[in-house]
Amino acid sequence: MPLKTLQTALFSRLPVQRPLAWSAAALAVLLCGAASAQNFPITPGQRATAAQVAQAGVPLSELAPNAPDSHTVRRGDTLWAISRLFLRSPWRWPELWGMNLDEIRNPHLIYPGQVLYLEKSNGRARLSTRAPGTTGGEPQTVKVSPRTRFESLADSAIPPISLQAIEAFLTEPLIVDEVTFSRAPRIVATQESRVLLSRGDRAYARGQYSAGAPGTPLTDAPGQSRDYRVFRNAVPLKDPITGAVLGYEAQFVGKALLERGETSREVVDSAGKTSVELVPATIDIVVAKEEMRVGDRLLPEPPRELPNFVPRAPGSPQSGQIVSVYGNAVTFAAQNQVVAINRGTEHGLERGHVLALQRESELVTDKTDTARPQLRLPGERNGLMLVFRTFDKLSYALVLQISDGVKVGDRFTSP
Repeated sequence: MPLKTLQTALFSRLPVQRPLAWSAAALAVLLCGAASAQNFPITPGQRATAAQVAQAGVPLSELAPNAPDSHTVRRGDTLWAISRLFLRSPWRWPELWGMNLDEIRNPHLIYPGQVLYLEKSNGRARLSTRAPGTTGGEPQTVKVSPRTRFESLADSAIPPISLQAIEAFLTEPLIVDEVTFSRAPRIVATQESRVLLSRGDRAYARGQYSAGAPGTPLTDAPGQSRDYRVFRNAVPLKDPITGAVLGYEAQFVGKALLERGETSREVVDSAGKTSVELVPATIDIVVAKEEMRVGDRLLPEPPRELPNFVPRAPGSPQSGQIVSVYGNAVTFAAQNQVVAINRGTEHGLERGHVLALQRESELVTDKTDTARPQLRLPGERNGLMLVFRTFDKLSYALVLQISDGVKVGDRFTSP
């Protein structure tokens, strides 16, 4: 939005009885509303939890031992970090938001500069953007001096976790089913018979198949996407218990831009016989993570997923296992690494759900019993992970806290 238009929109939505003085609560609501057009979801469960806590607050026993009396939100903060600052359990951010439901309308949109005050009374705690001692009838004001600032309001909201840890995983790996991958367009030829392709090279691709399951032709018709991702080696991800294939993880190798769609034309040979020649689509390689080659597949660029969600416990009991650790030749996952788990949207998982990792239980011999029976010790908590991308039967999760390494087959439960 142009700056002048944005300024006009902001001033048009403010009360006019007190020029040059904005209430802090109104400013917080206004900023949240200015970015609400991005339509970040607030689930009924989050809103119900927030409404309940907004009325009663949380017990003092639920506060972190060194919870501060106030905190000014800074650039670099995350919802996860602020949750750990005030509460014992970081995934209970919806309760922290609920403590300030009247002033923070959207938990996804907390901005640098906002001050959060911790109020304690009658054995309960609440969070507010009003300093203790101020009355509700006369809200705190912020005086504004004229100045020019170029900044996107939507981009200034603090993220739920450090985006550096998951940025590549929001765009690169992709879970697809076998049929989708098998029907995906593929690179069929290169210029000058090149074996490998890199950024700036031109190649040719087809989406229409002559035999088997028919594919969809690559077309440059108006309204059709021209941006494609290039993938290779769809690796099956199997359930550690049943062995069933839950999906295929396609290896991202680059991006391509469709210049011309594929067509066909009739030609007549010297004998007067008519035949049809297939003309593949023309693509240009615009991003190369690895060198590409004939046989690599193309899939349309999916809509960008903005990582705005609230760290929270799942609404229903969850349990499952680690399916894979992302990365070539990686066996154990440490903190800030990504794993795939055998639960997805079909099981009620959503972005932002926090899950507890379980240490593998040991098999020991009971030496106090003359029969020497084998005992399976119960698994202990090994850390926490946060789901940031979901598919039907699988999800990607970021390991946030860990005691020992995480490997394929390790279990997880609700926190």
